[in-house]
Amino acid sequence: MKQKYLVLVLFGLIMASGATSFQSYRATERLVEEDMSQALASALAEQQSDVICADTIRVFNSHLQLDELRGRAMLAVNTRQKDFKCEARCSAATIFAMSDQKPASILWTFTLLWAAFCFYRRRRHLPLLAGVIQYGGLSYAESEGSFVDTDGQSVKLTPMQQQLMEMFFRSSSHVLTKTEICDALWPKKPDASETLYTLIKRLKPIIEEHSHLKIEADRGKAYELKIR
Repeated sequence: MKQKYLVLVLFGLIMASGATSFQSYRATERLVEEDMSQALASALAEQQSDVICADTIRVFNSHLQLDELRGRAMLAVNTRQKDFKCEARCSAATIFAMSDQKPASILWTFTLLWAAFCFYRRRRHLPLLAGVIQYGGLSYAESEGSFVDTDGQSVKLTPMQQQLMEMFFRSSSHVLTKTEICDALWPKKPDASETLYTLIKRLKPIIEEHSHLKIEADRGKAYELKIR
């Protein structure tokens, strides 16, 4: 599987884990709100007053159906309205602790394992070594003499193609004259123009398939490896 698909799966797992956790929290939040509302209504009806006192808290706790809320739910007075109004509240941490996060935890564990696999696979195919040259989506490891694309896949080249690409990557400007190439690849051949043309023609689609690079000719005198 290509690296970009591995990353897409990773993002999908992150979204699924987050959504599962949030849905569980929201479901628990609704249960908590319903339980606190009915407990508060029962407490106020029983004491026949909207004044909060020690008895209100005791009666309120006795009417809570969720054991986890007893001693954690809060009673407050809302002063934003014209008349004082008693409200029951609960912290987000308490609601989260009460929610069933097991499915989300399983998904998060799998997500972390998948992330570790993605990292290992990328490190395996693209070692971070001294002497690695990166350009236009291609990486060249001088110690291994290999080209690797952004998906961590090795780019298969013929010996001549490999030698030419190494020359391009070692050039600071990524520009090579026709004479430089011919002297390096075919030193004993008087005129290697046609051979060079064929080599470039066959190399172009390989480079464009595995990177964001292209090879352009400059009036037949030089060739440049540049980003598209």
